Amino acid sequence: MIDSQDRLNDQRIAQWLLFCAAVIFCMIILGGVTRLTESGLSIVDWKPVTGILPPLNEAEWHEEFDRYKAFPEYQQVNRGMSLDEFKNIFYYEYGHRLLGRIIGLLFLLPFLYFLFAGRIKAGLTPKLWFLFILGGLQGVLGWYMVKSGLVDNPRVSQYRLAAHLGMAVLIYGVMVWIALGLLQQRGAAQRFAVRTQTLCGLLFLMILSGALVAGTRAGLVYPTWPLMGDSFIPAQLYATTPVWLAAFEDLTTIQFNHRMFAYALILICAALSVGIWRSKPARQTKLAVILLLLALAAQVSLGIATLLHQVPITLAATHQGVAIVLFTCAIYLAHSVRLPRQ
Repeated sequence: MIDSQDRLNDQRIAQWLLFCAAVIFCMIILGGVTRLTESGLSIVDWKPVTGILPPLNEAEWHEEFDRYKAFPEYQQVNRGMSLDEFKNIFYYEYGHRLLGRIIGLLFLLPFLYFLFAGRIKAGLTPKLWFLFILGGLQGVLGWYMVKSGLVDNPRVSQYRLAAHLGMAVLIYGVMVWIALGLLQQRGAAQRFAVRTQTLCGLLFLMILSGALVAGTRAGLVYPTWPLMGDSFIPAQLYATTPVWLAAFEDLTTIQFNHRMFAYALILICAALSVGIWRSKPARQTKLAVILLLLALAAQVSLGIATLLHQVPITLAATHQGVAIVLFTCAIYLAHSVRLPRQ
């Protein structure tokens, strides 16, 4: 039996993890805005400790601006930019990095408190250390991504962008999964457990597909729907050598694949939701199904709108945010199908 104090400890740890996950959600949105405003290359060095403070006076601002001028983004894209314009893009990237540091403290300090107070149940500590290590690797991966744009071609690699976003979503998803496990007493595995967990994996891959679209700006090549130009299947699809490389580097193919993945997920979510609903699940599972379908409808609508309006910042950032909401709903559903039936 789990006594009341152990249950209270689990609840408090779950609340802390969900709070950290909420801040990571904000971090993902800010990262998307940083990319959309082309601010990610405004800080050309990485100082995990000494880079906490921004330039504090005019001399420091000019010094920072001069460093930026030495790199290809200024020379090829932003030549003639004023200091005030530089400050605008600088603060997006600075805010993104600062929030990353804050998340590290929000995770580490309560973790150490729970650990040394003996409030973490057996088996959970290694998972929390794993999350902390992933967070540190995410900072390194973020700088690795930025470095790819500080070269002759001032654009970050779409592969590194996808990896950076994927790591953030992975950390977020694991946090939410652990927190729900602490809050919900799961029963025996139900027949929909594997299918709902598979859906979580597919949505994670869909988010990575969106990162490829964002990293290559493939969303701009065919701002039409439901056709891509004049046809459903555009010309020059997979027209690269080798063919498989088109899925990662050819703009037409990247956008086409993202659309097809979305259509497939609509069918999968619909079929899974109908199957779960007919099985007479617990009330919480019914709520999870409804939330999943609402998030899916919102995400599809936002995706189409973002495409037709040629990727405006507000719509694109919202589209990315709702993708995480949809992913969260799938995690919630995967947990809820383990609850006892009515």
